[in-house]
Amino acid sequence: MSLKLKLLDKAQSLPQDAGCYLMKDKNGRVIYVGKAKKLKSRVTSYFNESAKSVKTEYMVSHVSDFDFIITRSDAESFVLENNLIKEHSPKYNIRLRDDKSYPYVQINWNEPFPRIEYVRRPKKAKGKELYGPFPSGSNISLVMRILTKSFALRDCSLTEFKSRKTPCLLHQMKQCSAPCVGLIDEKKYQEDLNLALGLFQGSTKSKRTIQKLQTKMQSFAESEEFEMAAITRDNVQFLESFLTQSYDQKVESLESDKNVDLWSFWQGEEEVDLSIYLIRSGMLLGQKNFNFMKSEMIEDLESEILTKIMQYYSTSDELNPEIVVLDFSDETMSEFKEALMTLGIDKVLGLTKKYAPLIEMCRKHAQESQRVRLANMDSVYIGLNKLKDLLGLKERPRILECFDVAIWQGTSPTASQIVFEEGVPDKTKYRYYHLQTRPEGNNDFAMMKEVISRRVDNGALPDLFVIDGGVAQVNTVVAVLQECKIDLPVVGIAKSKDLTSGDYRAEEIVRSEERLIIPGRTNPYILTKCPSLFKIVVSMRDEAHRFSRKLHHKAESKRVMSSWIDEVKGLGDDTRKKILSQLTVSKEELLEFSVTELMNYFGIKSPQAKAVWAYLHGDSKN
Repeated sequence: MSLKLKLLDKAQSLPQDAGCYLMKDKNGRVIYVGKAKKLKSRVTSYFNESAKSVKTEYMVSHVSDFDFIITRSDAESFVLENNLIKEHSPKYNIRLRDDKSYPYVQINWNEPFPRIEYVRRPKKAKGKELYGPFPSGSNISLVMRILTKSFALRDCSLTEFKSRKTPCLLHQMKQCSAPCVGLIDEKKYQEDLNLALGLFQGSTKSKRTIQKLQTKMQSFAESEEFEMAAITRDNVQFLESFLTQSYDQKVESLESDKNVDLWSFWQGEEEVDLSIYLIRSGMLLGQKNFNFMKSEMIEDLESEILTKIMQYYSTSDELNPEIVVLDFSDETMSEFKEALMTLGIDKVLGLTKKYAPLIEMCRKHAQESQRVRLANMDSVYIGLNKLKDLLGLKERPRILECFDVAIWQGTSPTASQIVFEEGVPDKTKYRYYHLQTRPEGNNDFAMMKEVISRRVDNGALPDLFVIDGGVAQVNTVVAVLQECKIDLPVVGIAKSKDLTSGDYRAEEIVRSEERLIIPGRTNPYILTKCPSLFKIVVSMRDEAHRFSRKLHHKAESKRVMSSWIDEVKGLGDDTRKKILSQLTVSKEELLEFSVTELMNYFGIKSPQAKAVWAYLHGDSKN
């Protein structure tokens, strides 16, 4: 009996209950997770002769076994599916890929006299409050600078704040209240900070913020500080413009005191775009956009989208909103509402007349985002599909790994491994390799062979290796894979240099062209022919270089710093490590620190700080 028939027999023995199923490959690795109202019917459909998409057929061809888990309801299967996808990261489940990172305003209440911070990838943590995300072009960084200076808030790092003994220049310019030296108490500072944050907290509080600045402007004018009055006037105008762009009376009339997310989507010829509008206290602060290929879908469109929304709320670094509005029929959403509420969302609504205008805006945003991206050839799928065609692959490569081998000052060879998934970096999978030092010195081919051999031993290989190098380096990697009996595509990225005569007195101008080296192909592929592929591959190569340099700088910095810290008497190993982890200034700058400042800066006790101070000053006299 064939494997497919065995799997069909097993599927037909499943119960007709709600639950999840886990498809596994020959190595027992989970490659797809799905949910079903009736497990038997759904799983059987994969292995019988019913019509299936190309994607589904290809996934099924890699299935060697499957498991199942029964749930009490469809809502539970939504939640379980989401948890299983997070745990196993299955290859054939569509990932929710954001098209960019967005800026946020963050307040860390754990710090004394908190400051307003600009962050792009915030992390959930107790005591941290977020506002945003803000759309591109909102000039949120300028908004933050205006608020910080206008309300004289702290703008320095925590380290600098703790080490200061005298007010900085900003205090002299009346742009900081100098909490570092106690010139303002915490209660008054908190009042000023709350006024500044009011700009992001709805129409009532934002008006109060603007009124406070207008009062300051009048005060400057009355005291004949006309330059400060003019600056404050310009700042008020800018902030009012920001509020006009971010605020919509239609939003306020709906839920002025609630945080609301509105979701809609647009289905194009090849891609699906999913948009979310983020409304916070009556302000439309921004939007996010996600996209995926229609050909990647194994479930129906609405099921795929609802699963992605579950993924979003279970992995988002933001606090979940109180209300979620979805562009789906009530029938589709009946079980999904219950599933979302398990994530702490108070209310889940379908299409209603109340939200119709905003949902239509959201749907149009999804449509236009797709149109603009495709018109500019900026879709990662265009590049990855081009790579699929160039290499003659059966499916689009999703996970790419790039390697860069480097040797510093003739010794200590290293290699960096960086990983891109769906065209964007996955920094959790970056790796360093410390390679063998060879008598002959810089032997790129031997080092490349070593790093690829070690990478293969680690298992869980990607869909494609990208090598920083030309034909010789690519052939080296291909040979290693052949020795290991692994069939994995390899490409290289290299520059070709053309010398062409210029018009300026026959001077020669060097022009470099990025090329993709493909085994078995006589002529390299010129990457500028496909901007999307160019962006992905060149970004990988540059990221691999950056990661290599980071390793070198870290090692070199540690060596230089530890050279004198090791000489300080009376310090234990744990204290030395603590000092090294905190050290961000030079030895010369530390000479200006008192013993108390050294204690605060490094977080060490008085005897240890005195030992460091004595060493620094004794050394400075020599």
